[in-house]
Amino acid sequence: MAAVATSAYGSCIPANFLHSPPKIANQISSPPPLYISTNPSHVNPSHLQHLYAICNHSCHRFPNLDSYGRVELIDVGKLRTALSNSSVVLSVFTKPELANDLSSTAEVGTRSMGIGGNWIQRVMPVTPDNGKLVGFGRAVSDLGLTASIYDVMVIPSLQGRGIGRRIVQRIIRMLTGKGVYDISALCSDKEGLFFKACGFGEDILGSTTMMYTGTSSCPDAHQIAIYAGRKLILSPPSRQQ
Repeated sequence: MAAVATSAYGSCIPANFLHSPPKIANQISSPPPLYISTNPSHVNPSHLQHLYAICNHSCHRFPNLDSYGRVELIDVGKLRTALSNSSVVLSVFTKPELANDLSSTAEVGTRSMGIGGNWIQRVMPVTPDNGKLVGFGRAVSDLGLTASIYDVMVIPSLQGRGIGRRIVQRIIRMLTGKGVYDISALCSDKEGLFFKACGFGEDILGSTTMMYTGTSSCPDAHQIAIYAGRKLILSPPSRQQ
């Protein structure tokens, strides 16, 4: 660290430089420069497929897993169809060099001071054209009464910085702006903690989402109900009629 400082400032190191770790820690926890888009055309289905793979996220409630516990790739054609039929599509982009694993404190400090590298590229604003897709979320709605949020995800190296919450908040604003207030999220117990932090809670009707399994509905059959996850409902303080 001192060697980096000497190369940047010469033989005289600023007095507060050696006390910079707390500031660097704040930079690690805060999000990098982002571009948040609500334009579905900004999402490249192939890039979205790659994001699903990085996040190990599947659109299927019962995904096929390989021997390493990784979900199968989502078909690009079906992703394209899902995008075109979603009521809200939200994508998040950042600079490709900032989407990598930033676990190295020294590396973050070097980048924040602009030491080396292409500084012109670093000061350029993020756009869907020059940025990398690092976050995504969508909602399906009848645009009159109800809506459901799906596929909220952020690449692992940028998780824990509030990006996922910003995705959900923006989707909610867009839906409530259209007068839709009955908003739900299909999620696992683990994902439920995240959605509860975003203002969702248990359905007052106590409903649990049931998924079609293809088993017989004959009264004589002993059908097994498969519970795919909890359905959390957004409960705003007030509701417009």
